[in-house]
Amino acid sequence: MADGKSFSMRVKEEAAEQISSRRHCQIAELAAMISLCGVGIDKKKIKIQTENVCVIKKCFTLLKKTFNIDSAITVRSGEGFRHHLYILTVQSEERVREVLEAVKHPVIQGLDPEAPVDDLILQRNCCRRAFVRGCFLAAGSVTDPAKSYHLEIVCPTEDKAKQLCSCINSFWQQEEGMEAKIIARSKSGGRRSFVVYLKEGNQISDLLNICETYRCLMEMENIRVEKEIANSLNRKLNCEMANMVKTINAAQEQKNDILLIEERIGLERLPAELEQLARIRLEDTEISLKELGEKLTPPIGKSGVNHRLRKIRKIADDLRAGKRYP
Repeated sequence: MADGKSFSMRVKEEAAEQISSRRHCQIAELAAMISLCGVGIDKKKIKIQTENVCVIKKCFTLLKKTFNIDSAITVRSGEGFRHHLYILTVQSEERVREVLEAVKHPVIQGLDPEAPVDDLILQRNCCRRAFVRGCFLAAGSVTDPAKSYHLEIVCPTEDKAKQLCSCINSFWQQEEGMEAKIIARSKSGGRRSFVVYLKEGNQISDLLNICETYRCLMEMENIRVEKEIANSLNRKLNCEMANMVKTINAAQEQKNDILLIEERIGLERLPAELEQLARIRLEDTEISLKELGEKLTPPIGKSGVNHRLRKIRKIADDLRAGKRYP
């Protein structure tokens, strides 16, 4: 964890640094943050409230760059607040209307204040990118990729979640395994929120790329490579261990068959090629079938050894069943 900050916080800080040079993209990102962090918005007041200082700084910067508005910021803390609460307000009725008209806020259009962002804001690919970044900044989080893969963005309404989900999925064009999903989550007081989430490493990496958080993307990709190498080594080791156990068990079964034959009828009654194999196997139960074949006179291959061992197994099984050996 760099500087004691979580991976999620580092992603947000890098996302906050990304300022699009295009005004329409700046408006799309601001629209996202107003949609998910705006409270009590009307035609006279814009109020954005969050516990994340990155969101307030980004909103302040976008309002200044896009509209030349110096908004007021207040900080609340103390009893009743787990963290500092940052509140940005714009109260000039003229400037409020200018911003709300630019972001096509539903209040200006006489719609439900909780309606999603107007789709006209999201027509360009670059604007959808800025919108997704703004949504993650406002209400997103991502787990440390060294521990697990999970990214989510919490939306107050299902319609807003569906809009964000559709926006993210538009970058993937129905690629197999690349799809953001939504789950409803109960909150205190019987309310519900709707969470847009990703649970695959490649999905999260791609979303970091969409948000243009390239430093964090590189950090995550390095971790993914390290985890994949470690997983590959573990798989290889587990496979080798399983094969070793299988070989040891098979050798022990072969030894048991040979000992049974030796006890019941004596190895000398076996055909010469089977007797030779049986005696070598009794001497060394750890060598492989290939090595076993190389010790025979004349040497034979692995398949030939297997064929002879099957014959020995058949004789042992017949003796166990009470059959007489010819």
